[in-house]
Amino acid sequence: MRSTLIICLLALAMAPVFCFAQQTPLYKDATQPLDIRINDLISKLTLEEKVSLLGYQSKAVPRLGIPAYNWWNEALHGVARAGEATIFPQAIGMAATFNDTLLKQVSTVISTEARAKYNLAIANDRHLQYMGLTFWTPNINIFRDPRWGRGQETYGEDPFLTATMGSAFVKGLQGDDPDHLKAAATAKHFAVHSGPEATRDKFDAIVDEKDLRETYLYAFHALVSTGVESVMAAYNRVNGVPNSVNKMLLTDILRKEWGFKGHVVTDCGALNDVYETHKYLPGPVETAAAAIKAGIDLDCSDVLQDDCIKAVQQGLLTEKEIDGALYTLLRTEFRLGFYDDPPANPYYKYGADSVHNDAHIALARKAAQQCMVLLKNDNNVLPLKKNDVSSLMVIGPNAATMEPLIANYHGTSDKTVNFVEGITKAVGPGARVEYDMGCDYRDTTRFGGTWAASNTDVTIAVIGLSPVLEGEAGDAFLSESGGDKKDLELPRSEIKFMQRLRQSVGHKPIIAVITAGSDIDIDAIAPYADAIIFAWYPGEQGGNALADIVFGDVSPSGHLPLTFYKSLSNVPDYSNYNMKGRTYRYYDGPVQYPFGFGLSYTSFTYELKNNLKPKYQSKDTVTATVKVKNTGSMDGADVVQAYIEYPTLDRMPVKELKAFKRVSINKGDEQTVTIKIPAKELQKWDMTTHKWKLYPGSYKLILGENSRDEKTSLPFIITD
Repeated sequence: MRSTLIICLLALAMAPVFCFAQQTPLYKDATQPLDIRINDLISKLTLEEKVSLLGYQSKAVPRLGIPAYNWWNEALHGVARAGEATIFPQAIGMAATFNDTLLKQVSTVISTEARAKYNLAIANDRHLQYMGLTFWTPNINIFRDPRWGRGQETYGEDPFLTATMGSAFVKGLQGDDPDHLKAAATAKHFAVHSGPEATRDKFDAIVDEKDLRETYLYAFHALVSTGVESVMAAYNRVNGVPNSVNKMLLTDILRKEWGFKGHVVTDCGALNDVYETHKYLPGPVETAAAAIKAGIDLDCSDVLQDDCIKAVQQGLLTEKEIDGALYTLLRTEFRLGFYDDPPANPYYKYGADSVHNDAHIALARKAAQQCMVLLKNDNNVLPLKKNDVSSLMVIGPNAATMEPLIANYHGTSDKTVNFVEGITKAVGPGARVEYDMGCDYRDTTRFGGTWAASNTDVTIAVIGLSPVLEGEAGDAFLSESGGDKKDLELPRSEIKFMQRLRQSVGHKPIIAVITAGSDIDIDAIAPYADAIIFAWYPGEQGGNALADIVFGDVSPSGHLPLTFYKSLSNVPDYSNYNMKGRTYRYYDGPVQYPFGFGLSYTSFTYELKNNLKPKYQSKDTVTATVKVKNTGSMDGADVVQAYIEYPTLDRMPVKELKAFKRVSINKGDEQTVTIKIPAKELQKWDMTTHKWKLYPGSYKLILGENSRDEKTSLPFIITD
């Protein structure tokens, strides 16, 4: 009797513990393995609830504590469309730094600001678009044709540079905590997507297996290997099949071959395109089923949410297949900490002081300094000496406006410094600075400020393009080609303006500063400028960074991530996706400036410290050590670029970047740089076996400062 009483009392005492255990589902238990937590949550959802979670405007499921969530967020070069945030140089400008370490620092700041803004929004129960943690960036499409307006969003024309910079961006954005994503990055647009912009919703990119593997998929594979959380499918078709229902790309290659574990999202409205513009399938129900079966998990439209249940009812889709898509989405949410106690997240305390602070602004200035490319410097007119310049004219349509600083997909900032402001602040109140717009983008006969410029010591003319002239379809509303450029020309009004300006100032120096996100015809204005700085779209600190370069506080160190062609007649038709004759890898004709080009205020010499082995196999690494010496008169940074020349075989590249290293060296000093290239990196796609192959033969390693520079080289042989 006594023992029975004790057992009853113990049972009563333990009842709250048992009750608590029963009330805490596995999916909320952070000690459980991720797989168990995800499957437990899926098991508790109805089919209708599951489908409601497959769209970018994900619905709340209050009974299970699932919050409403908008998956659509942007952070191309800073948290975008979400209010105050630090605005860094546009992506193409970041590529020009050839500094993946710096880009990782930039994306780390972006994710810090993203977390802070998310925390502030959630604290106020705001579940808003652009205030979340799943970012549809970076854009790692290959900038294969200079007409593409969205090329400014990419890291340029080279697969290796794109892969390296894109991987660095992903690492910084997603953070290094093994159990939590700081934010989720998305590699886009998968795949074979780089214009024409106006027909992207119906275009069919025809490409063979070799170009597909070696050029268009290379960077995507690298980012998957880096651990990118998401991949976005592009609008267009590839060889007849829309990307959003392309099982070969989304399942066979991405998941099965590469082992991708994250989620795949459509571009916005792409599923509607499948049946409306591509006319590949008869309607939305068939499209919803095909998308899930092909490997789509999240829809940036309403097709999956509206039509998946109908597809199940019609036998086109199973609930198990929906579970598979939902699993990947929940995996991302769990890794972001959506189902954990907030204080358990390492990024929980980020707040307003983590957004757009002084350290972040300083990094934006550093990035802008390193992105600008010096293209011309006759008679070393730059840098200017502040004490020798008593009066300046800063003139031009892009000198004082915001758009040429912030590009597209940008945030807002009250610290934006335009070029007039940066120059004015640098020289201080003791110097005379004038500003005039000079010209607009259209009028070729009437110009302002040219007479005033003749009365100053130096003129800085800020011309070029703007995001309203080149960019994404719809955003670049002054583009005559749906966001793309129809040619490489600067606005005719700017060319005429530069001619008039030269006539007015005579032999006084003119420094041309050009803003753009792409290759343009520099030769048209080069005769009228003593120095030319290509500034890209340099972000909120562009004005300060330009002043830093013009007055020699830093030496220019940017390098072109694009070939600047002489003419569009040098490249194939825009709609042709064959790589033959495109980019420095397959084009050796006349250029204005080669890929990798960039001048400095100082000079560097290279001295090899070792010879290569005569022969290498696939398991080996080609290693070269070079001593780089600053032989000029000021401190500077150099980018050692390592290119490979291949055996003379059909469809081999002319040459190919396979390593680079940026080094800062004080005047008179030297640094040792070691370049390592795994022999497997030299594999090419074999069209007969449909596999990667390391071709035996004679190779050459070339070290230089651009793709057509050869400071030193070393031959070697691959034996297998």
